[in-house]
Amino acid sequence: MNLDFNARRWEKIRGDYSAWWAGKLDRPLLHLTMAGRDPGRPEPALPSLGFTSHYDPAIPSEEIADRWLYDLESRHFLGDSFPSVWPNFGPGAMAAFMGLELQNGENTVWFHQPEDLDLAEINLEFLPDNIWFQRVRELYRAGAEKFGGLVHMGMTDLGGNLDVAASFRGSQNLLVDLFDEPGEVEKIAWRTHELWWRYFEEFDRLIQPGNRGYTAWTPVYSEAPSYMLQCDFCYMIGPEMFDRFVKPELAATCRKLANPIYHLDGPGQLNHLDSLLEIPELKAVQWVSGAGQPPVSEWPDVYRKIRAAGKNIQFFSGQDPLGWRCFEIIAGQLGSAEGLVMIGDFPPEDEADVRRFLDKYGAAD
Repeated sequence: MNLDFNARRWEKIRGDYSAWWAGKLDRPLLHLTMAGRDPGRPEPALPSLGFTSHYDPAIPSEEIADRWLYDLESRHFLGDSFPSVWPNFGPGAMAAFMGLELQNGENTVWFHQPEDLDLAEINLEFLPDNIWFQRVRELYRAGAEKFGGLVHMGMTDLGGNLDVAASFRGSQNLLVDLFDEPGEVEKIAWRTHELWWRYFEEFDRLIQPGNRGYTAWTPVYSEAPSYMLQCDFCYMIGPEMFDRFVKPELAATCRKLANPIYHLDGPGQLNHLDSLLEIPELKAVQWVSGAGQPPVSEWPDVYRKIRAAGKNIQFFSGQDPLGWRCFEIIAGQLGSAEGLVMIGDFPPEDEADVRRFLDKYGAAD
């Protein structure tokens, strides 16, 4: 294994991220990587794919893990970045684990319910022999053997409770159900919550203890249990329905996790932000402005509201035309850089500037 990383740097990552979650780090976290490193070996024949589900099931998990490793060996890890992978089977993959058909698109994944079922007919169950569940388990085992604890393996994207319900029922049908069968919606939301934790714990037993920590699809490391929570379905509902059908389950999950973070995806979710910020156990918010919207450096009111509630903030440099340079704008809007984490990469020609930037904020590796 030929990584631009070592066990000593992992100890620093654990300490700094733990302090960040606790609100005791006097600087931001800057997770920045750069491509172009010589991996010191030939490139594997297996191509690099964004969605792990796009690989033919006949391809051994060990080959996928080796491709992951090669891609990591080809990168430089600067500042607070660290090598990480996660099995990407699409957002809300728990629906596939419970029997829905997984359909691969060119740049996405869908979960298809082959028959139209009424809400009361939907029977959500843990299926230990499901092909997709077993595939993720195999990938975690292969990664554990390949990486020897030096590469962090993140939790696959299980999804939000109503996102999973919408995969089974259909989003339009579920919207009608909120009015016509609210009690049944609540039942399925809490059943999904129960099963979400079953899958989380099943995978966690494979990931730990070699991982010695947690991430999800976003590499915000936590030594204690953590997850990137979400409910994309709530883009389509108002605050009253959010407070009845979404918030109670989110709050319950936040109480079970040491360091929960919420994926706030697009302007349509901003009408739920005040309610989200009332959850005392929620530690951080990830803001994604979305396609066709102003870049992440142009939402100062959102950041100020999150900061005023005492929550940390995560954003991606790739969602701004300024790239990593957007950080200084956002920090200036808030008056300080504490409690921020920026994740992204940068081109090799920016390396000297990036190293000075990292040094300025105390994040030089």
